[in-house]
This record gives sequence, C-alpha cells and structure tokens, in this order.
Amino acid sequence: MRSLQDRLGYHFRDDSLLRLALTHPSSKEREDNQRLEFLGDAVLEFAISDLLYRKYEGMREGELTARRASLVCEETLCHLARALDVGRHLRMGHGEESTAGREKPSILADAMEAVIAAVYLDGGIEIASRLVNGLFAEEDKLVALRGHDDKGLLQEYTQAQELGLPEYWVVEESGPAHDRRFITEVRVAGEAVARGEGASKKAAEQAAARLALEILRR
Repeated sequence: MRSLQDRLGYHFRDDSLLRLALTHPSSKEREDNQRLEFLGDAVLEFAISDLLYRKYEGMREGELTARRASLVCEETLCHLARALDVGRHLRMGHGEESTAGREKPSILADAMEAVIAAVYLDGGIEIASRLVNGLFAEEDKLVALRGHDDKGLLQEYTQAQELGLPEYWVVEESGPAHDRRFITEVRVAGEAVARGEGASKKAAEQAAARLALEILRR
C-alpha cells in the first residue's frame, strides 16, 4: 500500500484505515469498506462544494449543484481510482476477482470514496479537503469525462425501474433577453425530484436530470 500512499501524497498514521477502505464486501472479512464509502460520499460532497463555492463567486446555486453532481459521480471517481491504481490494491473474493472486479467502475468509485473517508479519519477534514482539491484540480476536464446526455440516462433509469418517463416543467424564467435564466423541475412518477438551472431550457433540463439521477441512484 506504500505506492498508493505515495500517489495520494498522504501517508497514514493508521494503515488499518487504508486497508479497510480497500476491503470489498466480497472478501468476506469481518469488516468491509461500505461504512467508509458512506462517510466518504459526505466528505467528498463537502470538499467539492467548498471548492466550487470559492472558485466560482458568480455562479448561482443551481449551477453549483449541477457542477458538483458532474464531479461527484461514478465516472469521475472511477477515473481517479484508475489514475491512482486503486484496483491493484483492492482486497476481494475470488468470485469477484474472476469477473474482473478490479476494473468494475462501481467498485472502483466506491473504493475511491472509502479512501477519501479513510484520509479524513486519519488526518482530519483539512487534510481530506486538500487531497480532494488536488484530485479535482483539473475539474473542467473531469466534468467533460461524463460526456453523456443526462436526460437520456435518466429516462433509461426510470424506465428500467418501471417509473415511466420523466417530465420537465419550467418553474421560473428571469433575466433580460441577452441573459435569460431558466429553472426547470423534473418529475418522476408524478413526484418532483430535482431542479436545474441554466441559460437555456435545454441546459436547465440537463442540469435537473443530472441531479435527479444522483438522487434516485442513492
């Protein structure tokens, strides 16, 4: 695990925390990384929120929320985990390993969150935030990794869950003609799930779909 700590730029005082972060449930160990994953998700959201708030002083809440959702997602976390070679250090059962578990995006993303939680528990929030700031330093490139049609992805998800088609409603429109702002609400099975903001109806719908996906997948 020394090489992973070198890549992270952080060396643990308590190595057992990192070992736990790398322990997949399939390993059948007494403890696995699921609780750390839960904590890491919260630490990551706080650190990214702080990063975006300080970096984009003029950005509105809806745009900040959409950008955060673009960063705190499986694609981005998987990319970072691969860059750090997290998969090589995972502890998992033979069955999972035999099906290329070390390369599965969901497993790598979860492990990345668990590692962030381990750093937080070992070094505190300032150290964890510094790590996140370093990992997400090129956040524009990480946002571009998604490259997906979030409305299409949301529709695929809701249909797979037998929830029907998402519906989009413009709930607010403001600003002069040259600088219009739209806030759109997306409803799933008749229930409001999320709102998105953008300079066009399409951008607002994409932002709403992106956030709705994040909410529903949890």
